Amino acid sequence: MPSLPPTAPSDSGDFSLRQLRLRVRHWLDLMGMGGQGGKLLLGVVALAWLASGVYRVQPDEQGVVVRLGKWSDTTAPGLHYHLPWPVDSVLLPKVTQINQLRLGNLYDGAPTNTPDPREKQMLTGDENIVEADAAVFWRIKDAGQFLFRVNKPEESLRIAAEGALRDVISHTQIQAAMSNRRQQVADEARALLQQRLDAEQAGILLTQVQLQRVDPPAAVIDAFNDVQRARADQERARNEAQAYSNDIIPKARGEAERIHQEAEAYRSQVVNLAQGEAKRFDSIYQSYAQAKDVTAWRLYLESMDEVLKKAGKVIVDSSGKGMSGVVPYMSLQDKAKDKEKR
Repeated sequence: MPSLPPTAPSDSGDFSLRQLRLRVRHWLDLMGMGGQGGKLLLGVVALAWLASGVYRVQPDEQGVVVRLGKWSDTTAPGLHYHLPWPVDSVLLPKVTQINQLRLGNLYDGAPTNTPDPREKQMLTGDENIVEADAAVFWRIKDAGQFLFRVNKPEESLRIAAEGALRDVISHTQIQAAMSNRRQQVADEARALLQQRLDAEQAGILLTQVQLQRVDPPAAVIDAFNDVQRARADQERARNEAQAYSNDIIPKARGEAERIHQEAEAYRSQVVNLAQGEAKRFDSIYQSYAQAKDVTAWRLYLESMDEVLKKAGKVIVDSSGKGMSGVVPYMSLQDKAKDKEKR
């Protein structure tokens, strides 16, 4: 077995390179690959170096090719090739994984990293102050943009999400933000935040924004609850008054309509009677105009008949033999009727 050739100490800078060459040549001689064998080995090494540029991207990944430290290309899942190291390198971030970012960190008793509580407060559209907590769910849309377009993408996402949420809250009434428009506020914040991320080419896709809590500040929440209870009492009293109004007004309108109908009926009755009397008087006048004496005598007899109809009955004796000629007539039937009445 041949021994290694002696190496003399040297102070030159290429000492290590010569030593490496000597060691490689020594091992080639041991394997019987001197001469042409060295070229073959170099070819194998070169082929392996070229083959190292083949890489595979998994279905849940995107391949980001970095050439001399600069983003060069983004590749889809499958087999691809890049220039071997140290020219190119490949990053394979997960692009289907859903990540969660919490804004506020006040719900469920979670600790907060914000030293000043006022930084969590937001101004509503009616100039009230609320504290809002939200959860932002996102994933990588473009791995190249995510890694190279934005510095600290998660921190940038947090800042942009807080700004979008404050922007939407500033156009929303406090009651709507705390009750019936919570989902609408979350959807508007998601749309606005996605628009801003796309404008900055952040390579992030938002999947959902959830509002966890929207409350007044802790220092005034008791007073705010008192105001809400007063408003609830006011609304209840208003509803009761409206219910009473809905009950009494139709009754009053019905009574007024009844009185109006009765008045119309009375008016029609009086007018018809007056018109009948006028027509009767006119017919009498026409008869009187045609035969004045006959009509006057007939009217006299009718009037006397009406007067005498109410008087008691008497018998007049026209002979006048020793008497006054007037004999009272006493009707037994009338007496019987008087007794029955009593």
